[in-house]
Amino acid sequence: MSDASSQLANIQTILGAKIVESMQAQGDDVVVLERSGLRESFRALRERLSFDFLSDITAVDYWQKKTPRFEVVYQLVSLPNRRRLRLRVEVPENDAVVESLTPLWRGANFLEREVWDLYGIRFADHPDLRRILLYDEFHGHPLRKDYPVNLCQPRVPERHVDGTFVDERSHNKLLRLQKTLGGKRA
Repeated sequence: MSDASSQLANIQTILGAKIVESMQAQGDDVVVLERSGLRESFRALRERLSFDFLSDITAVDYWQKKTPRFEVVYQLVSLPNRRRLRLRVEVPENDAVVESLTPLWRGANFLEREVWDLYGIRFADHPDLRRILLYDEFHGHPLRKDYPVNLCQPRVPERHVDGTFVDERSHNKLLRLQKTLGGKRA
């Protein structure tokens, strides 16, 4: 038995009925998990198989091709064992919610916010689920395949942020310009 198949067998033993499907695709171990009890499944992988690093979270939209419409894809790495694992979780469009993994990995915070921002998949119990790449007034989630390409987004005024380098430079430039224009008028 190869190392890869023994790893999948170990995962099958630990997670049991939580596994919908397991396979090897392009040399990677891939496991499709049930959405319910997701955090506990990940906790078991972290504690019992040393998958201690969550390297990425993303999503896939199978609009009009597959049901359920979405999949959330997790990439885990076992640093001590030098092994990788891809986990996929199917998410229906009418209930696009999965459990947050921020209690297990603090780095999941920004990754989950990115998936929320671009796909509209919510993460239950996330400590700060808000947009991370787009502005608050942006309508919709642009990586959904049914997002209207020609949708005009609301324009928002420039926001002043005190103490930032750009704002200080802009303020200094404005003062110099006012001084120069003021000097020419007099």
